[in-house]
Amino acid sequence: MKHFINLKDIPANDLRKILIDAKKRKKARKKLNNLDHDKGMPLKGKLLIQMFEKSSLRTRLSFFLAISQLSGRTLTLRPDELHLSKGGESIEDTAKILSSFGDAFMLRTDNDEKLGEFKKYLTIPIINGLSPSSHPTQILSDVFTVEEIKKKPISKLNITWIGDSNNVLNSLIAASIKFSFKLKVGCPKKYQPNKNIMNYIKKNKNKITIYNDPKKAVEGADVIFSDKVISLNDKVNKKNKLNHFKRFKITERLMTHAKKDCIYLHCLPRSKEVDEKVFLSKKSKVWQQAANRVHVQKSILLYCFGKLR
Repeated sequence: MKHFINLKDIPANDLRKILIDAKKRKKARKKLNNLDHDKGMPLKGKLLIQMFEKSSLRTRLSFFLAISQLSGRTLTLRPDELHLSKGGESIEDTAKILSSFGDAFMLRTDNDEKLGEFKKYLTIPIINGLSPSSHPTQILSDVFTVEEIKKKPISKLNITWIGDSNNVLNSLIAASIKFSFKLKVGCPKKYQPNKNIMNYIKKNKNKITIYNDPKKAVEGADVIFSDKVISLNDKVNKKNKLNHFKRFKITERLMTHAKKDCIYLHCLPRSKEVDEKVFLSKKSKVWQQAANRVHVQKSILLYCFGKLR
C-alpha cells in the first residue's frame, strides 16, 4: 500500500513509472468511449471514496473517470453530511470506517494536518486531491502534458512560473527537484515562497531561481505556468494583492520574451492573471492539460494499489 500526498515524499523513479504507465494507457484508449473499461480491468471490484472540503471540477471529474475506466467504482462524500464535521466524530473513527468500506480514499482539504491524521489511521491508501500546501496530482499531470507536447524529457526544458506562491507552485518546485528541470519563479517580492520552501530548495541544491521581474522570469522559457492570484479561500485584501500582481499578468507582450515555441499552461479556473488573447491562442494548451488529468490519475491509483504495469 502506497500513499500519494506530496511529490517530495515519493521516489523520482516511482513518479517516472507513473508517467510511463499513463502514456501507455492514453495511447490504448484512442478508440474507446469515456466509460469503456481499460483492458484487463485492473481495479475491478475496488471502491474509491472521495471527499471534497473545497470546490472541485477537474479533480472530481478526472478521478471519477479514472476509477471507472479501471473498472472500479467511486463514492463521493460531502463533509457536511458526515459525523466528522456535524457530530464531532474523530478522524480516527472515521478512518476506520472508510478503511472497512473502501479500498482507497481521495481527500481534497483545507487542512494539511487532516491529511496526516487520516494517513495515520487509514489502512487503505490516501491520495491528496489538493491541500493548502500541495497539489501533487495536478503537477504530475502537468509534467506529463509538457513532455507530451514538447516530445522530450522535462529535464531538458526551461520552465517558468508566474504568479503567487501557492500550493500548485510548491508541488511544481518539488517536481523540479525530482525531475531535475530548471525552474524560474516570477512574483512580487512580498509573495515569494515561504522560508520552509526556500530551505527545501537550498537543501536540494536545485536550479530554482526567484525573480521579481516577470520579463527576466520568462526569458528563454519553453513553458510558462500561471494560476489565479486570488484563490477561493484567500483571506487577504484582494484589491491590494491584485495591485501587487499587475505587472505579472500573462500578456502577448510578456510572451515575446520567452522562446517562440513556448507553450502556456494554467491549472484552472482562470481569472484576470492571463490576457484572453494568450489564453485562447495556439500557445495555450490548457484543455489538453485538463484532459490529461484522467490518464495520470489512473496511473496514480494503480501506483497506490501496487498494480503499475
